[in-house]
Formats: sequence, C-alpha cells, structure tokens
Amino acid sequence: MAPTSLPALDRAFRTAWAADTCSPDDAAREPWRPDNPAWGHCDITALVVHDLFGGDLMLAGVELDGADVGYHWWNRLPSGLALDLTYEQFRLGQQILDPRTVVRPTGPLRRRAPEYHLLRERFATALGRELPPAGN
Repeated sequence: MAPTSLPALDRAFRTAWAADTCSPDDAAREPWRPDNPAWGHCDITALVVHDLFGGDLMLAGVELDGADVGYHWWNRLPSGLALDLTYEQFRLGQQILDPRTVVRPTGPLRRRAPEYHLLRERFATALGRELPPAGN
C-alpha cells in the first residue's frame, strides 16, 4: 500500500464520522454533533487504523471529575509511535487513565460491527482507495 499522510487520514475520518457511526453509549451521554466529529468513534477508528497499519490497540479508562465515564481506544503503530486520531473529542477535562495493550479478537466483532463496516466504507471512499481486508 502506498504511504498515506496524517492529514489525509484525518480528513478522511472527519468525512466518515457521523451520528450513525457514533457509539450508542457515548451518544446516550451526549449526542454526536458535527462540531465534535470524533465523539464516540475511538473504538472503530482504532480498528480501521489497525487494519491499515497493524501495531497495538491501546485501551484506557476515562474519568471526568473522578467519575468513570467510559473507555478510550487508540493505536500504537509498529514503529512505537502512538496515534490517537480521536483524542480531540475530550473537551470537558476528561482524564485518560493508565493505558493497556489489548489483543484484537479474531472473528466477527461482537459490538459495533455495522458501524465499523460503515465507517470503513466511508473512510475508504473519502481516502479514495481500497483498504486492506477488514480485521473482523
């Protein structure tokens, strides 16, 4: 696969993110809005990045004012570089807790499969190229 620039990845995800791909858990706390497009997309965005580049999936709890408010996903590329394309969604002072590496399960996703596939399709269209086969 030809190299892809970080700005191109960012633009393609911003085109692909939408209310119908936002995590229902996050949307229940705060609805998705175009002015915060990354909201509720960290899990499936990290999976698409993993499809492209491999590496590690990173997961951490998220707190706001000492209360648990969910989880955050991002990538650590094979080079060791951390890549978090959805961090901007945290605008209220949320704290990302100690991260851990998680292994991507084999087989179909148990959660968010329709949203993942829809995001992949939109992302590929916005990027203007085919993606490697889906990891799940």
